[in-house]
Amino acid sequence: MPLYEHVYLARQDLSPQQVEELTAKLSGVISEAGGKVTKTEYWGMKSLTYRIRKNRKAHMTLLNVDAPAAALSEVERQERINEDILRYLTIRVEALEEGPSAMMRKSDRDDRERGERGERGERGRGERRPRRDEAEDESRGNGRED
Repeated sequence: MPLYEHVYLARQDLSPQQVEELTAKLSGVISEAGGKVTKTEYWGMKSLTYRIRKNRKAHMTLLNVDAPAAALSEVERQERINEDILRYLTIRVEALEEGPSAMMRKSDRDDRERGERGERGERGRGERRPRRDEAEDESRGNGRED
């Protein structure tokens, strides 16, 4: 059977439990059509680049699917009918990713970087850079010593 990655965006005013129920419903449709969902990832509530139907944020969920094309057609039909789903995207792939997706790895990396560098970036709480006018004074030899 063909392999697919399917991502859908749900409205921001839904609870995470409602999104899980929606995912279970879509997984059930795939199972009834003779396919199976090999992996489900809830990416959380993310900000959208532009508003979609007056929503600035959306719950994002990834499904890795091993199913016939008819199963995905039925899932997409159900998503068009459902008002809670803002957008969806299905891509046929050669092989499904085994580990966490790129979105999950990115959030892990961001957490690690914040822990190592602190909130202020590379420099942390070290000495501050001289202001531009101070740097110009020092380069001219007019550095003040108080």
